[in-house]
Amino acid sequence: MSVEINIAGIQIPQSDWDATPGSVKAVVTVLSERLAYIEEQLKQNSQNSSRPPSSDGFGHQDLSNPQTLKKKKKKKKSSSDPSSLKTPKLYPLEACSEVHSHVPDICQHCGEQLSGLDEQPLRHQIVDIPPLSAYVIEHQLHQLECSCCGRKNRAALPAEVPSTGYGDRLAAVVAWLSVEHRQSHRMVKSLLATLFSVELSRGSINRIRHQVSEAVASPVEQAQQYVQGQAFVHSDETSFSQGNGDGLNSRHTKGWLWVLVTPLVIVFSVVLSRSQATAKALLGEDFKGILISDRYSAYNWLEVMHRQVCWAHLKRDLTAMAERSGVSKQIGEALLRRERRLFRWWHRVRDGTMSREQFVMAVEPLRIGLKTELEAAAAIPIANREKSPLAKTVRTARELLKLEAALWTFVYVPGVEPTNNAAERALRTAVIWRRTSFGSQSQAGSEFVSRILTVVTSLKAQQKNPLDYLTQAIRAQRLGLSAPSLLPQTLINTQIPMVA
Repeated sequence: MSVEINIAGIQIPQSDWDATPGSVKAVVTVLSERLAYIEEQLKQNSQNSSRPPSSDGFGHQDLSNPQTLKKKKKKKKSSSDPSSLKTPKLYPLEACSEVHSHVPDICQHCGEQLSGLDEQPLRHQIVDIPPLSAYVIEHQLHQLECSCCGRKNRAALPAEVPSTGYGDRLAAVVAWLSVEHRQSHRMVKSLLATLFSVELSRGSINRIRHQVSEAVASPVEQAQQYVQGQAFVHSDETSFSQGNGDGLNSRHTKGWLWVLVTPLVIVFSVVLSRSQATAKALLGEDFKGILISDRYSAYNWLEVMHRQVCWAHLKRDLTAMAERSGVSKQIGEALLRRERRLFRWWHRVRDGTMSREQFVMAVEPLRIGLKTELEAAAAIPIANREKSPLAKTVRTARELLKLEAALWTFVYVPGVEPTNNAAERALRTAVIWRRTSFGSQSQAGSEFVSRILTVVTSLKAQQKNPLDYLTQAIRAQRLGLSAPSLLPQTLINTQIPMVA
């Protein structure tokens, strides 16, 4: 019986391979590793790598999860189907600008005269927007001549009147359109001219953006200090280009947009670094809470007891293993089975059908089994610079073993989420903005991005109006007052949990 070996997907008899010169074997080995690497890159999608779902194309399914294959597409209801039509929300009567009562005077059935009044008439409302125009306030500064000395005296603008000629709300709208709706300078200029008949140059729009950025600088700094003291913080980062328009990035260093997420306050920061020093500066070197993040090495300065590694990122790594061949496939599939079992239990904990105590007891043997699988994978011998799929699997297993305790923090500490989805959702707006604006052109532009993103996302989390806040902040700056705080009105002193 002839024995065959698999080289780059081709079955070769063992006897032929043994007879092959060593130099040829070396070339074949290198080329087979390179081919396997290229094939794995081509198979990458959002389920087995950090690529975004938008790169998957239409009709992509998670083939590693059998549950997704069983789902059938729901039939869309036709717009002509009465059950698909929703009743529009009615405004309260006092909010209506006009009210017209329509009372029938003759019975449609017998022609008799009708009288009386319906106390609960059927209400039908039409919502419209009146023509918008700029609200212009003119200040006339008179000049009078002194009858004593003959000198002329010009009246000064009151302190509360901005010298720039643009009101508080107009400045807030410029910043709000730039961030919440990701509009470029040119588009903001067009929208203001079309909607309000306000003509602004792109240079004026840029100056207004910087003024609003300065107005919220102090509240944003306060928000970062608040986040550093919270018990649970989600963190993530994504690339964000910063140009050299001001000469402060002459080396054209790649910029990074970092985000720190808590339930009510979310802080962004654009930094020309993705290093450990940056992570320490953002979180604070004495951070005592629990950080939920991916396995990026910049967070390795934190003790494992203060970390929760994101299982969503881990699932992608395990899926990549399972989609390889041979031993890697076996390891990946075994780990994915444990991951699916873990999250079935976790979903029961969240919906209240499984107690925390039962969850902890069930997880203990699963944790031991997963660690055993990882140790077996990590023990497979590989060369230092080997780039085969198996080598990647082994290195991933070794990295996971170093952070093994950080995989299970959510099991023992109530309030900790097992995934970093909160930070990824917070970054989504910034990622879309980055794609349409190509980042910023200066450090001041990056500060505007991070500060206004902090304001908008934090206030939306608190269900407050960011446009009203920006208006108040720019007005406070012009009056020499402190801008309103971004922190919730009632702050609860959350105790930092002790992790065993």
